[in-house]
Amino acid sequence: MTKHSHAQQQKRHLRHNRQSPPPPTTAKLGSSLSTSSFDEDQMATARKLVDQMVASSRVAIFSKSYCPYCMSAKRTIKGLNLPAGVTTLELDHEKDGAAIQAYLLDKTGQRTVPNIFIGGVHLGGNDDLGSAQRSGKLKQLLEQSEPQA
Repeated sequence: MTKHSHAQQQKRHLRHNRQSPPPPTTAKLGSSLSTSSFDEDQMATARKLVDQMVASSRVAIFSKSYCPYCMSAKRTIKGLNLPAGVTTLELDHEKDGAAIQAYLLDKTGQRTVPNIFIGGVHLGGNDDLGSAQRSGKLKQLLEQSEPQA
């Protein structure tokens, strides 16, 4: 193999295996998610919002509008045709989105979005949602969280 053809092969390989650039984020959202990065008021606001949303929603999804995994999870939930009780919060549209995500990390141990709760129970992310759907766990959680008549 000549040096020239090897270089051409490398270019082709790079062109075909190039990853998409990361989505635009604000400096605040791209920063560390440690709760110590936020003041007490921000964390109290985040805690209150998350805990209220999780408690009052049959399905609570913490998402980012540009995230393909979030889009997939929202499509999956929408496809279940639940009559009511699905709440989605787009963290990249929230002033305190980074503080909310930091609180979610403390609460769940999960750094990524989507961060999904069913009936107040932390399910996980998009992969966890798919696994729960395939195993029947999602159906069980939804039945347990069904509003009583």
